[in-house]
Amino acid sequence: MNETLRFLTQQDYQQALAKIIQPLRPHVVRSTVPGLKLGTSGAVYDAQHAEIEALLRPLWGLAPSWVYSSDETLQASYVAKISRGVDPNDPAYWGVIQNYDQSIVEMAALSLTLLLHHDTLWPQFSKEAQQNVSAWLKQALTKKIPKNNWTFFKVLIWLALTHCGEVLDRQLLNEQLDLLDQMYLGDGWYFDGKQTQKDYYVPFAFHYYGLICAKFMRELEPNRAQILIERATQFAQDYIYYFDADGEAVPYGRSLTYRFAQGAFFSALVFAEVEALPWGQVKQLLAQHLTTWLDHDIFTFDERLSIGYHYENLVMAEDYNAPGSPYWALKTFLVLATPAEHPFWHAQPEPVTRETKKLIQSGNQLLIHTKAGQHVLSYPAGLLIEGQAHAEAKYSKFVYSTKFGFSVPKAGVDYRDGAFDNVLAVSIDGQSFRPKREVTSYELTAEKIRYQWSPFESVQITTEIYPFGEWHVRVHELETSVALTIKEGGFSVPLLKKQPLAHVTKESARVVSEKLRSEIIAIEGYQTAEITQLAANTSLFFPRTSLPYLTQKISPGTHRLICLVGGCYEKEGTTC
Repeated sequence: MNETLRFLTQQDYQQALAKIIQPLRPHVVRSTVPGLKLGTSGAVYDAQHAEIEALLRPLWGLAPSWVYSSDETLQASYVAKISRGVDPNDPAYWGVIQNYDQSIVEMAALSLTLLLHHDTLWPQFSKEAQQNVSAWLKQALTKKIPKNNWTFFKVLIWLALTHCGEVLDRQLLNEQLDLLDQMYLGDGWYFDGKQTQKDYYVPFAFHYYGLICAKFMRELEPNRAQILIERATQFAQDYIYYFDADGEAVPYGRSLTYRFAQGAFFSALVFAEVEALPWGQVKQLLAQHLTTWLDHDIFTFDERLSIGYHYENLVMAEDYNAPGSPYWALKTFLVLATPAEHPFWHAQPEPVTRETKKLIQSGNQLLIHTKAGQHVLSYPAGLLIEGQAHAEAKYSKFVYSTKFGFSVPKAGVDYRDGAFDNVLAVSIDGQSFRPKREVTSYELTAEKIRYQWSPFESVQITTEIYPFGEWHVRVHELETSVALTIKEGGFSVPLLKKQPLAHVTKESARVVSEKLRSEIIAIEGYQTAEITQLAANTSLFFPRTSLPYLTQKISPGTHRLICLVGGCYEKEGTTC
């Protein structure tokens, strides 16, 4: 497999980053406006904040790359734009920072830039500009922010200002570190503000920032730095299970448009010189991950990173995804801030050894590796975050897959628009369906997942799932005081130029599209099996999809439903 990997040397990473940045480069160099307008789609913050974001987020990759590969033209352009943006007397001033201000998020990229370049880039600012940068950043230290991963932004800002010569109250630093400790669960896991939120913000926020802070706090706060390193080392032993043998990570949770930021944690290990895994394994993981991602159709026609996942797609986006948001993915290029003599660059890629089944209680996940790790299936329990787009689809489906992905609703009306793959959808009127959202209780073991949930006040459901390989059994015990229509969805598969092979009987439905086979078989309690074409752009993986499902009309009373569901990746002669 190593012969096909493209990310093995510093030059590989530098060339890939340069290609990603190239479409932005003329706009940064030729314009004097301190922002970038990359599109016209909106977000919860205004256009100015979106343009600040688009300008500063590329620094997640550029700042590390400038450590050993200078780009004087681009650096000078950034110095000039930032100098204007932080000048309160300039008409283009970025503004006074408010509580919960989106600019605080973008300050983190600027802070990393200052930490890496306080001896080189910082002197390129005039004395007045330096004072303005410090004053603009310093505002955030006294503002209210969400009590979640944002807490690290204040830590990064504090460290950056200190490294640039500011004398700051150390109590501010320790207060934020204490708050982060309150979000630590043990076993390397944090929760992101709420106990029910554990997703990719744990690796590409908490541990990513934590490892950067550990590197820059080793003398200032040696005990704190060591704790952050130990937590990241523990987390790495679980996190490797989120990736299949092709480097694809399980699609799960919010902010998936950040795409290959999923691999940023491994880059942070290299940067902080924390060998939580052998360097050869880290090299293999990163190389596979980035090689796979850059083979997906993730760029617009003019080569900008798009909003979406495997393809350009606003349907799955969060309210806070503006045109420049996807450049958060460049966090993974932090590895470029390491010298050529770092053992990571000299290591030979080596396979990562994983068990076929991994129960992660602290992360609320059971992960199954099949086909020698080529396909990973994730069974979550007890996770959900309120107030996010498509939260039930991103956190609360029965199973998530690195080969099939999952779908989000396009509208809340009928079954086709709801895109209810891998959920039991329940309707009172036969038209509007509801899936599982939050649960009232759950149990997660290596053998089964069990939870209780209620789509309507009059309906109580206990679901048990028994995974084995690429298949699983679903058992639903259902009590209802009203008549219901239920539909049980399997895995959705792509509709390509060639129509998928489909087979339907009264008890089962099967759809095969290239290497993907989705099948659902009724065992007890279902009336018919059917196949439907879901609304376009609901799947995160495929623009058009087909879904096999079972259906039944239920009268008031107690019922039991049992079915067998398979999502099989058939490669190189393998079958379900």
